[in-house]
Amino acid sequence: MTQQQRRPWIVGVSGASGTPFAAAVLRGLLAAGESVDLVVSRASRLTLLDETGIAFRDAHWREDLRAWLDRGADGKPDAFAVRDAELERVRHWPAGDLAAGPSSGSYPAKGMLIVPASTACVAGVALGLSKDLLQRAASVTLKERRPLVVAVRETPLSGQTLKQMVALDEAGAVVLPASPAFYAGATHIQDLVDFVAGRVLDAASVPHRLYRRWEGELGGGSRRPED
Repeated sequence: MTQQQRRPWIVGVSGASGTPFAAAVLRGLLAAGESVDLVVSRASRLTLLDETGIAFRDAHWREDLRAWLDRGADGKPDAFAVRDAELERVRHWPAGDLAAGPSSGSYPAKGMLIVPASTACVAGVALGLSKDLLQRAASVTLKERRPLVVAVRETPLSGQTLKQMVALDEAGAVVLPASPAFYAGATHIQDLVDFVAGRVLDAASVPHRLYRRWEGELGGGSRRPED
């Protein structure tokens, strides 16, 4: 695929706890054949290091991304196998690069997913700030009327953050709290993570098989998806 034909999803990772959510969304996008432009904020690198032990480095981002995506939500390495061909569809942009492609509305993109989104990220996007590439790309996504999904990961929520979430909704974003449900028959922490990731992909109309969907039958949550 040439650069002119490529239309990626921009995935922004902010500093909120929940880096397994971002990994699951990235794996889901790549499994669906989508291209990805990745923006990992400076704060999120500290969270990633704390939650996984992985240091995300701009100079070695592909190697670090593979280690991140291969890791399960329970912290065990090699839980998933991400192929080289899938990683070739990822482009990484440093968070401080405000001249990057996603900073412009003329850059071809399908939309943006912020997973997880911290309250600081929510505030910055709601106020239209552009302190880094993640916020700038989100502002561009809104002004170009492209899909923006903001997976908020915080509890409890202050009144100010709730107002900012309403502002995002009014601006056309999908505000999606990282709140897993249990009707899909979760038996493992990865199932709960995949449910949230699946709902993010649902909001972006990206097909996936990350969780068992509700079919109107009580008791279905006790069965695994393959049953």
